[in-house]
Amino acid sequence: MVAVFLKTEIASTRFARDILAILARAGQPRTIIEQPNLTDPRENTYRRGVLGEWRGYGRDADVFRHFPTDVRWYRATIEKAEFAALRYINDDYWIELSGGSRSAVDAAARIRGGIEAFGVGNGGFWWMAEALCKGAAFPELILVGKDERAPLVVLEGHVRLTAYCLRPDCAPDTLPVLVGYSPRMEK
Repeated sequence: MVAVFLKTEIASTRFARDILAILARAGQPRTIIEQPNLTDPRENTYRRGVLGEWRGYGRDADVFRHFPTDVRWYRATIEKAEFAALRYINDDYWIELSGGSRSAVDAAARIRGGIEAFGVGNGGFWWMAEALCKGAAFPELILVGKDERAPLVVLEGHVRLTAYCLRPDCAPDTLPVLVGYSPRMEK
């Protein structure tokens, strides 16, 4: 999960600069994130530290506030029809964008209607949706839930999920996802 989370965010124009600054302070190349060697314990420890500094992982902060330590991670696939059941993380921006439902399907409908959350433009969603229609493939979503029967929440990949919902005609029929379960998953 740590490697996927960082690899996705370093590819983002919004987040890359900050992550690269963390790497630069330690004299580490960006390849430690872009081409992770998951069999190297030293690299894995370093990446956990980067995610901790960047997003609060292991520090009970930011995105990982109240995040359980006993999460079991699995690779899976979801079908396009399951997008409607996914929920955004419990965050003011995503709640506002979705009209309170935390549903990407609802957010997509609001975006189509020209509604913006907190005055933040929707251009990035449209750009990603159009890239999808031109054949772009995106990294897997990271989802979390209490167990296999509980609703799943997006931990990482909100913009990608929204793009899939904006242009379901261009979204793949199935998507690879990384899913984490813990009975203590609250946020």
